[in-house]
Amino acid sequence: MNRTLSESIHAGSSPGHIHSAKDWRFDDDDYKVAGGRIGIIDRWIESIFRFGRRKEKSRAAGGKPLLIAFFQAKWYIYASGVIFILAANLFQAYFPRVLGQFTDELQRGVLTASAIGHYSLLLVGIGIIYALLGGIGQFHIMYVGRIFEYFARKRLFHHFTVLGERFYAKRGVGNLLSYVMNDITSVRESISMGINQTTNTTLLMITAVTAMLASDIPFYLIGVCVLPVLLIPYIVVRFGPVIRERSLAVQDALGTMTESAEEQFAGIRVTKKFAVEPIMIRKFSETVDRIRDRQVKLVRVSSIFQALIPFLGALSLIITLAFGGYLAMNGTITLGNFVALTLYIRMMITPLQQIGNVINTMQRSRASLARLNNLFGERADISELEHAVEKDLTKEPLVVDHLSFAYPGTDREVLRDISFTLKPGRTLGIVGRTGSGKTTLIKLLLRIYDAAPGTVRAGDTDLRELTLSCLRDSIAYVPQDGFLFSTTIRDNISFHNREAEFGTVEHAARTAQIAGSIPSFADGYETKLGERGVTMSGGQRQRTSLARGLMKDAPVLILDDSVSAVDAVTEKRIIEAVREERAGKTTIIIAHRISALKHAGEIIVLDQGRIAQRGTHEELLAEPGIYAELHAIQEEGSRDGTGD
Repeated sequence: MNRTLSESIHAGSSPGHIHSAKDWRFDDDDYKVAGGRIGIIDRWIESIFRFGRRKEKSRAAGGKPLLIAFFQAKWYIYASGVIFILAANLFQAYFPRVLGQFTDELQRGVLTASAIGHYSLLLVGIGIIYALLGGIGQFHIMYVGRIFEYFARKRLFHHFTVLGERFYAKRGVGNLLSYVMNDITSVRESISMGINQTTNTTLLMITAVTAMLASDIPFYLIGVCVLPVLLIPYIVVRFGPVIRERSLAVQDALGTMTESAEEQFAGIRVTKKFAVEPIMIRKFSETVDRIRDRQVKLVRVSSIFQALIPFLGALSLIITLAFGGYLAMNGTITLGNFVALTLYIRMMITPLQQIGNVINTMQRSRASLARLNNLFGERADISELEHAVEKDLTKEPLVVDHLSFAYPGTDREVLRDISFTLKPGRTLGIVGRTGSGKTTLIKLLLRIYDAAPGTVRAGDTDLRELTLSCLRDSIAYVPQDGFLFSTTIRDNISFHNREAEFGTVEHAARTAQIAGSIPSFADGYETKLGERGVTMSGGQRQRTSLARGLMKDAPVLILDDSVSAVDAVTEKRIIEAVREERAGKTTIIIAHRISALKHAGEIIVLDQGRIAQRGTHEELLAEPGIYAELHAIQEEGSRDGTGD
């Protein structure tokens, strides 16, 4: 994945933060993308977003956790939802009182037909108003939850694109997908459904207790009936941390399983060719078993937690029926007050039966939120200096001056005292045995890693002093693996400029010697490739990747063993076409086969991180050394292959 991202990152991207409220600003285009296009309620929401946008103040990017920044940007949506839910519960709290008055009049025998009609209309009106206000309030909160999910996934992917190769070297694709799919969804559920039901339950209980206190029901009776409910905060404090800890373990196990599944799917062809399906099944089953074990531990605690809260609610209702019924039979309270008290307690029990599941969900989401905040805490290894400049690399030589380099976290130097100057318009060849440091050198030129100050320059300017957009827009890099995206052949070739004319795309394909193979595909250039271009052969993928690099037409072209999968005849045609296409432009060719770079103006031979030899093809053949040995071996292999 690190290779994919390094190819697909827009060179000028700066590290993205979603830790400030301004990063969550919701503009008109985003509103349309999010689906707010038609409907009265959508227009209403749009007006609220516009109001909030006028109220938002720009804040500097800081280290604020994910949800704090989001709430600071969208608090007004939540506030409007809470206000509507509060208003709905105030009306609902009036329902038991009306029914209690109806019961008292019925008991005294003073209920008339007109009174029955009055109470019926009043109860219907309360129900309609409660449904409308509660529905609007829930819509606001659920709506903004989806907005969070929409923005969070966009920001998360942007954050992925600015992280460096060291980050991806430690994490698999499946683990990263778990952040995008599982963790963000979990947090969204807590800030939409969780907050929605928690707000509704809290406000309903407050309004119900307030209404009871404002009625003729004795205070001591209210206190005894709601006493079991007061134990809920203790239970939450007791079980919450345990649920959160076990939920985090489950999320980590899910990430590991997703990573294992992605690896198994990517290597399914190798698995079948080696007939090791049982081994792969056993390996994947281990990750599934780990999830099962951790989920069982979580379920043990969460089940007890979710059972206790409804039990306390039911206990309150039992006390209400027993104690309240006893007082009503003795005449201490009226039958209407008893009915009203029973309904108030019943009103509180209904959301309490759900609040256990909600709190359980929110505790799990806290584990996901912790994972996301830790991820957003990761910073890019490569950053752009505040006063970075731009330079025209068509006019500047690339200078490597006494460069030595060791990968972060290791002491072993991969490159030692490397020096050379590549003038504009020249071609440099780099050859060496596997592990000699060729690709590492290119990574330093691309600033995938940073070299020591002053050791890699564009003219007199350190590469670190150039803007990332200037550096990476000026270099076209074609890697050996020839990664292709799951889109059309044309889109893969025109990756740098999707608006390019077809003639330009076709010219790049001809130069890369892939144009002759494209008509064999069903839809030609519009053929959609399978994942990672699996519908193409290795050589076709390499040539399509080469066409993509040539299409960029950058001042500097780097070919990193980019023709290793093609035959000698095709390689010769490609090299000749590239030489003609790149005449007067700077080119760096890394290869194991000497035939691919023998035309270079200068060739350097790397061995164990050092420059062992340098010179032209003829000069290097004339002196004993690695180059002459490689040439002799390859020439002998070539003669054997042709039967000479």
